[in-house]
Amino acid sequence: MRLSDGFGRTFKYLRLSVTEACNFRCSYCLPNGYRKCAGPQPLSVDELRRAATAFSELGLTKIRLTGGEPTVRKDFLEIAEAISALPNVQKLALTTNGYKLEHRATAFRNAGINAINISLDSLDPQTFHSVTGHDRCNEVLRGIDAAFEADFDSIKLNAVYLKGINDLELDAYLALAKNRPLAVRFIELMETGDHPAYFKRHHIPATVIAEKLERAGWTKKLKAADAGPANEYVHPDYRGSIGLIAPYSKDFCKSCNRLRFSSMGKLHLCLFGEFGVPMRALLQSDDQIEELKAKLTKAVGQKVASHQLAAGLTGQTSNLSSIGG
Repeated sequence: MRLSDGFGRTFKYLRLSVTEACNFRCSYCLPNGYRKCAGPQPLSVDELRRAATAFSELGLTKIRLTGGEPTVRKDFLEIAEAISALPNVQKLALTTNGYKLEHRATAFRNAGINAINISLDSLDPQTFHSVTGHDRCNEVLRGIDAAFEADFDSIKLNAVYLKGINDLELDAYLALAKNRPLAVRFIELMETGDHPAYFKRHHIPATVIAEKLERAGWTKKLKAADAGPANEYVHPDYRGSIGLIAPYSKDFCKSCNRLRFSSMGKLHLCLFGEFGVPMRALLQSDDQIEELKAKLTKAVGQKVASHQLAAGLTGQTSNLSSIGG
């Protein structure tokens, strides 16, 4: 069984949010910090396992644990162990802000996580503090070192590229990929419902970075079948690579291979969609997995061709933390 839509796209990659909560206050996402609202608790370990089981039995071989900041959950290692044990999950990835990663990298690896993405929006401690609200730049850099020591199969560094904030740090980021196999990825700032003015002030088209890379001898490589949205560039003088995530580029959605499942049990067919499809009622028993698979298959068949970001339509996404980015 495979999940596919009406546009010939087959889905191999699930972004599974385990919490909306985040302990950082990033200016482009949660500038006022996370505010908990009254309502149900995030999915339990068993509910998350059942969701992952259904998706993996429908052909999704890569699952990424996201948030918010997923590692703020006290049972995070239990979640990772439960999902990594599923026989069809070939790659279990984690996206983290690097909070205490220097002390936890080995535990994450031992729990079955084999790929890790670390957010680092500036290499300058003062700028990092102004963006995230935390003075942890050097701590996150040490966390990257710890990730290499823990021997993850894939280590990536994410930076949202921001005009007037970190746009002069390109060469410093490239230097990080010079002598070790680190994938540095620049993410084009996306407009969300909460921050249209911020977007207008700080947005830089990804084409600006692409042109700089190409002039410096970087070339684009082909994507793997389960790869995320980044276009990856390589250079003969660098061990690492550079990735560009360009949501405003032409045909960005044409090769979409990923689905999103929120920490409240909703299937999101697009990060910038108008609604999520409630699935939590089918996560209460292992006996419901076949029914869940049928509902997922039907819902994915209704996925639309593309987001409407270029038209300024951000859908239901008020901030990136709410669905898992």
